[in-house]
Amino acid sequence: MKKLLFSVLAVSLATFAVAQKTIKDVAKLNSETIDLGKVKVGNPQPAQFIVTNVGTEPLIIETASPTCGCTISDYTKSPIEPGKTGFISATYNAANIGHFDKVLTVKFAGVNETMPIKITGDVLSAEDYDKQGNASSQLVKTEEPVKITTATTTAVTTKTPVTKTTKTTTKNTAKTTKVKKPATTPAPATK
Repeated sequence: MKKLLFSVLAVSLATFAVAQKTIKDVAKLNSETIDLGKVKVGNPQPAQFIVTNVGTEPLIIETASPTCGCTISDYTKSPIEPGKTGFISATYNAANIGHFDKVLTVKFAGVNETMPIKITGDVLSAEDYDKQGNASSQLVKTEEPVKITTATTTAVTTKTPVTKTTKTTTKNTAKTTKVKKPATTPAPATK
């Protein structure tokens, strides 16, 4: 009887230990929240989360479900090999003016817990959007909050008077070369 009880306990502990994988054991997302910023009403906005398999086995995204009908999602359907990446994308329809926080619930195969990921932003009327001078939103892939900085480079040319001084020196050097005259020998006498 003790052997049977011990065997059941060992099998239960092994099953419990295997089933206790957490999301952090198998996947890492580049961000859990993507801020789409200010968007124009009626202009659907996409966002994409990058999923990296940090486990030792292929990772399968079972579901990535939005919590409302205003968001459409898609995700990598094939297994993601260890060290490789996949994606979860969400498109918010931006139909209503105002702030939005939309959550998708992500479930990975072999992990009992789910993970919420979020897209957020502010939908503006067409007039308010145009007053803001906003450009159309872009697909954002990030690990950190997005900060956009515009740099302006201005070239400065200064004209500083440059004085060029040229010093000319003239040397009067005479080179004297002594030339030796060939020695003259008396011509032989003729007989």
